Amino acid sequence: MTTNHQTHEPVPARVAVVTGGSRGIGRSVSRKLAQDGLAVVVNYARDAAAAEETVAAITASGGQAVCVQADVADESAVATVFDRAEQEFGGVDVVVNCAGRLALSPIAELDLAVLDAVHRTNIRGTFVVAQQAARRLRAGGSFVGFSTSVVGTQFPGYGAYAASKGAIEAITLILARELRGRDVTVNTVAPGPTATDMFLDGKTAEQIGRLAKVPPLERLGTPEDIANVVAFLTSPEGHWVNGQILRTNGGMV
Repeated sequence: MTTNHQTHEPVPARVAVVTGGSRGIGRSVSRKLAQDGLAVVVNYARDAAAAEETVAAITASGGQAVCVQADVADESAVATVFDRAEQEFGGVDVVVNCAGRLALSPIAELDLAVLDAVHRTNIRGTFVVAQQAARRLRAGGSFVGFSTSVVGTQFPGYGAYAASKGAIEAITLILARELRGRDVTVNTVAPGPTATDMFLDGKTAEQIGRLAKVPPLERLGTPEDIANVVAFLTSPEGHWVNGQILRTNGGMV
């Protein structure tokens, strides 16, 4: 392992950029990848304190991490995140785009400004991050996008969200094929109900309990469940999985 002469820190063998990495699933992904020996660039949109807490937890456990603010839909800001990864740690091997926005409303009542905001983060943001990943990932690298199992279950009220995530699923195999010959994998993880602040917000205990009973495993997913799947997909052991949508939902149809 070489040494970063500016910081005197060892340069890690592998480096990850995790967008939306400060909270929820993104935080668990950041911590899991760090546990597996990757240096992690934790991207966040607004909550600097949460991002700093994530970095502190990683470094306290002996890992390497920095946090960088950026709106994933802003191509200049996202390029700066990747620049920081290369400057700090020497390159990028894993990109996990956890950043996302959720809005619930019947289609007939949806404020179109809300629709635009959801699609800006979820569709444009994924494209912007995927562009940088495609340009910068080193051989042996991986890109993981995030969808939702609601694309399949099609619950009422999720029209805007499911539409935006369906777009992410649509480009997964396309991007994998466009990276032919680069030794870079592209996959999308589509969680079911997962116990995060975003999922739990605004739901009653009865609603949460009912959703928890839907999978045959009869529980909500945890952020750690999802992080373990991401860790496999981005590991050398998972490198033969490519161009796939993984419904990580405990058997929910």
